[in-house]
Amino acid sequence: MIFAAGLGTRLRPLTDNMPKALVPVAGKTMLERVILKLKDAGFHDITINIHHFGGQIIDFLRANQNFGVDIHISDERGELLDTGGGIKKARPLLESNEPFLIHNADILTDLDLNAFYHHHLESDADATLLTNHRKTSRYLLMNQDNRLCGWTNLSTGEVLPKELDYPSDHYQLQAFGCVHVLSPSIFRYMKDERWTGKFSIIPFYVDICPEARIQGFPIDSENWFDVGKPETLAKAEAYYASL
Repeated sequence: MIFAAGLGTRLRPLTDNMPKALVPVAGKTMLERVILKLKDAGFHDITINIHHFGGQIIDFLRANQNFGVDIHISDERGELLDTGGGIKKARPLLESNEPFLIHNADILTDLDLNAFYHHHLESDADATLLTNHRKTSRYLLMNQDNRLCGWTNLSTGEVLPKELDYPSDHYQLQAFGCVHVLSPSIFRYMKDERWTGKFSIIPFYVDICPEARIQGFPIDSENWFDVGKPETLAKAEAYYASL
């Protein structure tokens, strides 16, 4: 599944008249780059959620014959549901006995998606989260086995869950890389009424981590780009233009 529903406010004015996923990076749109990366890794059945200028994404896919893969649209044009709500809404399109990979349209990386996916398959995790050690204010708190135990915002001092004993040497700070693999078992934790409508996936992960197994997959952040920000979009442009 590709998250392509965001408003792209950080990229204005580029996104005043187009969806963020269609902003070009060195001659190819973000969305095209992610679709082709998934295709190269062996993923041929892709769900894409849409909201902001969603019709343009549908037209773009149609004009490119869906890049030779099967694409399903999870339409959020009526209401933007955030990351967690977007996954839950798309469940009928993701329904199978196999784990599924989630990838933000505005994340470009050298990550071997096939290896990442198979790492999850070989584990007993409910979810595997790509992480790195870039500088940010918000971090996942992982134990020595790379299992999620909590979350913190260094700017505000907020820690979740509130009863977690932190700061502590027991935890590593890892930044979420916006690519994750989920097993179908994750949906049983979404039955709670708190996880309906619009909700973010990270608070959900943090809430269920004492019971569910949520693991990290740390990588070097050198060639990981959040192209939803002007400064990193420029860096990604330079990197991909040089290949």
